[in-house]
Amino acid sequence: MPVFFGEKMDLETKIDLVKRKPTEEIVTEADLREIFETYAHPKHYIGFEISGMVHLGSGLCTMLKLKDFLEAGIKPTIFLADYHAWINGKLGGDLDAIRKVATGYFKHAFVSLGLPEDKVDYVLASTIYDAGYWKDVLNIAKDTTVNRMLRCITIMGRKESDSMSSAVIFYPAMQAADIFKLDVQIAHAGMDQRKVHMLAREVAPKFKKKFVAVHGHLLPGLQGGARMDPTKPVSEDASLEAKMSKSKPGSAIFIHDSEAEIQDKIKKAFCPEKVCEGNPIFETAEYLILRDKPLKVERPAKFGGDIEFADAAELGKVYADGKLHPMDLKNAVARELIAMLKPSRDYFAKHEEYLKQIGEAAITR
Repeated sequence: MPVFFGEKMDLETKIDLVKRKPTEEIVTEADLREIFETYAHPKHYIGFEISGMVHLGSGLCTMLKLKDFLEAGIKPTIFLADYHAWINGKLGGDLDAIRKVATGYFKHAFVSLGLPEDKVDYVLASTIYDAGYWKDVLNIAKDTTVNRMLRCITIMGRKESDSMSSAVIFYPAMQAADIFKLDVQIAHAGMDQRKVHMLAREVAPKFKKKFVAVHGHLLPGLQGGARMDPTKPVSEDASLEAKMSKSKPGSAIFIHDSEAEIQDKIKKAFCPEKVCEGNPIFETAEYLILRDKPLKVERPAKFGGDIEFADAAELGKVYADGKLHPMDLKNAVARELIAMLKPSRDYFAKHEEYLKQIGEAAITR
């Protein structure tokens, strides 16, 4: 069973922990307050399709947030969504390969980041699916229009116009049913999962369930240039082109990348001068580094000397004013990421069998 804390923590401190970056939205904070008042240790889950390698967005963001949840006394679960990956054609649609990678490489990616089984429950989705679960899926589908389901399939990284099998229409209903089957009080995901969480919250009363949705910030891909449309409300933004993605290796830093790979990817990354929004290097600093510690930028005296930033607001002002060169920011972020990801590099150096699993899956599919 996971170990968790929060026994003597006051309510406001717990809420503040849930709100910490990379959290972007809580639906709703009033409901979260009620849950903490009702449950000493609320149950949580975050689900992952089993596909490619784990990167900063899926891995490091999750680790940081789950450590906040543990501190707040929340019981976390990482849900290894094998059937979902199978429906979505991941790893060539080979369910056996998906399950092997789920319980091997994918699970151990999070263990390598400091989320072992004594802290977090790992659940393979298909192991808990029974007749009652599938009845819930059908009930959710019965009460949801086809158009609503189609709008929700963007949670799969697909657009409504994409060619797809008819099975995908059940995907949103399955994800909503997962929440009810696990009987969680907190459903956690990236902002790209918002639509299905809103669907699940709407139908939850019929299942005598209530949960809070916690949505995390989506880190932009390193290549940049296709960020989400800032003119649309975040709840209506269906574009997934901008986010860091394991299916686009050049857009992502994987948690077990070597020091040289991290440096090279950061060096080549999109980092426009004086621009903070949608800048993958600035956002990496803001959401992953500066949330816990200052960021020190080292530079020669002739270029202003070393400078330390206490928070993202301070960094943003200096960067937007053009007083910090993109390469100086890149070097500082690369240095910090190398340090933060050292546990994963070391872990996978000792457990190469897990990297071999994902490598074989990628090569043969």
